[in-house]
Amino acid sequence: MSTTIYRDPWGIPHLRAGDAHDLAFAQGSNAAVDRAWQIEVDRHRSQGTSAAFLGEEALAWDTFARMARLDDTAQRCFEALDEETAAWIGRYVDGVNDGLEAGAARDPRFTAVSLAPGRWQPWTPLGIWLATHILFAGFPTKLWREEVARALGEESVELFATDGPGTSGSNGWLVGGDRTTTGAALIAGDPHRFIEDPGIYQQIRLACPEFDVVGLAVPGVPGIAHFGHTGTVAWAITNAMADYQDLYRERLRRHGDTVEALGPDGWRPAHRHTESIAVAGGAPVEVEVIETERGPLIITTGDGSEGVSLRCPVRAGAGIGFGALPALLRARTVDDVDRAVEQWVEPVNVVQAADTDGGLLHRVAGRVPRRERANRLRVVPAWESRYAWQDAYEPTPRAAVDGFAVMANARGLAAPLGIEFAPPHRADRIRQLLGEAASWSAEDMPRIHMDTHLASAAPLLGLLARLEGLGPEAAALRDRLARWDRRMDAGSTDAAVYAALRSAVVLKLSASPALAGLAELPRLPEVFLPWLALVPRVAFALERLLSPGALPGLDAEAAVREAVEEVAAGTPSGVWGDTHRLAPWQALPASTPEEWPAVSGDHDCVLSTASVPGITDRSARGPAARYVWDLARRQDSLWVVPLGSSGVPGHAHQRDQLPLWLAGELVPVITDWDSLTEERDDH
Repeated sequence: MSTTIYRDPWGIPHLRAGDAHDLAFAQGSNAAVDRAWQIEVDRHRSQGTSAAFLGEEALAWDTFARMARLDDTAQRCFEALDEETAAWIGRYVDGVNDGLEAGAARDPRFTAVSLAPGRWQPWTPLGIWLATHILFAGFPTKLWREEVARALGEESVELFATDGPGTSGSNGWLVGGDRTTTGAALIAGDPHRFIEDPGIYQQIRLACPEFDVVGLAVPGVPGIAHFGHTGTVAWAITNAMADYQDLYRERLRRHGDTVEALGPDGWRPAHRHTESIAVAGGAPVEVEVIETERGPLIITTGDGSEGVSLRCPVRAGAGIGFGALPALLRARTVDDVDRAVEQWVEPVNVVQAADTDGGLLHRVAGRVPRRERANRLRVVPAWESRYAWQDAYEPTPRAAVDGFAVMANARGLAAPLGIEFAPPHRADRIRQLLGEAASWSAEDMPRIHMDTHLASAAPLLGLLARLEGLGPEAAALRDRLARWDRRMDAGSTDAAVYAALRSAVVLKLSASPALAGLAELPRLPEVFLPWLALVPRVAFALERLLSPGALPGLDAEAAVREAVEEVAAGTPSGVWGDTHRLAPWQALPASTPEEWPAVSGDHDCVLSTASVPGITDRSARGPAARYVWDLARRQDSLWVVPLGSSGVPGHAHQRDQLPLWLAGELVPVITDWDSLTEERDDH
């Protein structure tokens, strides 16, 4: 059978080949043609070479990528793969290299920055995966906790513990056959990530005599890792919010160009070399790369005598777990999925799966090292043996499915593996909605995807309701919000008023003398600053900070009183969507800023379109895809992405799914080959 590409009406590629290796080649070639700019930017980011064409704004990331040794880790992990998986990935890379020139010729951004398509190495997909997920677990939060302990004392180190602006979450739910209209299971949800242009997920179908799978692929990475349906089994994941990366405080001593680091066994040699980062429009920047027995240093002091190293499973010898990818494509049952994800390393995920025989799976997959609890909280001293990793990983929890199971990054199944979890509001709301009907169909699921009820508004509104002695305008605003239905709909004027009040409260609390010690950003690398800025931290911990006695000297009632008087004096006249607008990340923003559309939802809604109260109402994070996997008939499954299937500017399918995504509509998963259009020349 020759390799053929088909397209459905939304331009979604359906690839068909004679065997799995030819199919991997076709997937790589298609990624290069449809997403050349995206995957080349990602390759350069994984190598720490993006500043060479994106300029100084990319330098902070490139410096981190070099110091963290992402590309070297990818190469090491590739060399540790089994022969069959390595060969399969190699064919994908061959396909990318075959299609890149044609893909780059279609995209004017290459010309705009004078970038020529490069040559991929066999380990490049692993590097892209690492670069995409290295900050996924939010290890910089440990740097923030160091600041909290310094400024507020040890007893406050977990005061701000919550899902914050630097982490990624998701919603997911599995409904067993006893609760569906067909008698077969449904899996639905939406991964929450930074919305990127082009999108992080690519809808795709991969078919050969061995398997036929539809799912959401990560461009630049072979197979379908996170969300897939093989016809007889389907799976989906969310971030488990596990803590599996540690930061160690290192003491260094130098003798010329050699470096030693103080470990539990005394002074030990450390690896050291320097690298040069090219910067478009500027001079090259030299970076010192040091790696101790714990891991590479990601922070060093000015005099070079101290630093902070990062230890994570992939670098510490656990591999990357990519053997799971071809195994998932070949899966036929939940037991097959279970065995496949047993190989997984990081990021640590909650996995749900269901098959056509009624099998159900709800478990955590990944590697969480066994070590002291203090490692999960803070930067720990490298020279103390009690903080060393044990030669074992924590067991990964699993649970039975009773009717339905929900995963939304809240404390629950994965609780033994982490410190900070998302507030329970999304998970609780999904459970509530699922409990409102005895039977569900695939077509019913978007009303859960699009739910805008904001349960996290309760503490602020409760405190507001108790305020007496307000001026007449402030009292009227208080009474108005008491009647609000707490839905963050784009067309809601009350949602706009609430958001304005919330931002004002966040700014009042952030300016409190009780938090003055956290107001100034520490002198740490720029890439970590989103985790270290006070206002976002207050915004995402607002519920806790409004509780009585949260922190001595923090007067929450006074902050709310001042805020409501201030907002009432100039009550917003518009709707939530006037300011709550989509704000996708673009590696090369348009020279003229685009006006992106309004979006409903908010951080703690099931429709999680996160902004940063006190900073901006614009939403950079949200559902990077939506899916409904139907185990009765795969062709009744549904999906949508925020923009479209093509990453080429001006292409008909670049943004044609955006109106559907905004409205909560999904497109059908087409599986009938006769309903597809064969593409004669995919270059």
